[in-house]
Amino acid sequence: MVQAEYVIGLDVGTTSVKAVVFDTALCPVATGRAPTPWEVVDSGAETSGLALRDAAFYALSEAVAKTPAGPIRGVGVATLGESGVLLDATHEPIAPVIAWYDKRDVRELDELDKLIGADEFSTGTGLPFRQQWSLTKQRWLERHHPEMSGARLRLNVAEWIALSLGASPAAELSLASRTGLLDVTTASWWGEAMEFAGLPPGALPDLVRCGDFLGRVTNAALPSRLQGAAITIAGHDHQAAAVGLGATSAGDVVDSAGTAEALVRTADPVASRSDIRALASGGVTVGWHALPGDWCLLGATEGGLLLGRVLSLLGLDTLTPQLDAAARDAAVSTINVRQDDRGHLVIAGIGADASPAQLWRAATAAITEQAWKLHDLMSAHAGPHGAFIVTGGWAASRTLLDRKRERFGPLRIPKLGEAGARGGALFAGVAAGLWPSVRSRAELQQEEQAQ
Repeated sequence: MVQAEYVIGLDVGTTSVKAVVFDTALCPVATGRAPTPWEVVDSGAETSGLALRDAAFYALSEAVAKTPAGPIRGVGVATLGESGVLLDATHEPIAPVIAWYDKRDVRELDELDKLIGADEFSTGTGLPFRQQWSLTKQRWLERHHPEMSGARLRLNVAEWIALSLGASPAAELSLASRTGLLDVTTASWWGEAMEFAGLPPGALPDLVRCGDFLGRVTNAALPSRLQGAAITIAGHDHQAAAVGLGATSAGDVVDSAGTAEALVRTADPVASRSDIRALASGGVTVGWHALPGDWCLLGATEGGLLLGRVLSLLGLDTLTPQLDAAARDAAVSTINVRQDDRGHLVIAGIGADASPAQLWRAATAAITEQAWKLHDLMSAHAGPHGAFIVTGGWAASRTLLDRKRERFGPLRIPKLGEAGARGGALFAGVAAGLWPSVRSRAELQQEEQAQ
């Protein structure tokens, strides 16, 4: 009898850390989980590199303990973007890890505009000019933490976890694309941005691609069954999830309809810097994909938040099947729903015959239009979309899916769970030599699902 083999996808997200063990047919067999250890502060949140490592190790250990007999061949690590871990010469963390949504870097963003310029920044990095990216938070750390003078290495979270497992220091392209430190067109570190961030020469390691073999698990704090497993980076969590859902062809879109609705499009490299600037100025990030050789266009709205506020106004904690069914049958009304610049819900056009069902239908139409504007901008610069895959909690609303079909055409609604971890496992299999590429394995997976 042939013994089963396993790969692990580790997804360190904003809310939780999930380790999922898959067999080589990509069926999940065990899961471990831990909360992402943020400390809430006035400007947002922060944590430490050691706390992130411990949460990842806990999730991994829990998953391995539940795994049936058989060797574990590889681990692929996907994580949230933007947050960085600063290390000294002995690879010990020396400063807080700031959450991507933290707003402490107001002064630094203003300085970035004055010293480099908003247009030049967006054209070079493919990122909208706003608070989120690593370089302004890095500049804030240099200003407020004297111990920063001892920094010798800066890693994204996935890269830090990989290093802690036993990998060599490396920087993966999809995560590097979220830092503001990478020239996206040349795929090389941008010296002027590094100087702005106060990073010493050599602090940013060599660039690698997802699926590259980076070493083997050697940390004695981890279970013996995990020792010797191949380690790789699986990239930015949104993109790892796109890979896990099979969005591997140029033009494929994953519409993650959660609290924040994100459109993640696999794309060929964008043709010109003027296209990059136009996308970034419209709120779309442009950078390297977790899929080697491809680019990723990513835009987000607060559509899910708007839907949640509408439900709250209707006295509901969650969407009921009754309301959703009534909304599907409701006549189109004059109700208009939007959020103003302060994030307040604005409802207009309420006629004498207005109903909760009409309000829900109007809300789903409103957020579909928000997503369409981002999608239309992407299509203008990257061509028409291919498969359109809808996932996330709000995909349970058939009213919302109706509106999306009207706007985007045929939809694919996957039944797969833990897509980010699945993407991580796919890349782990590449690093372990179980399959030659993510695409080859994903295509086989789609054929298996169709049978």
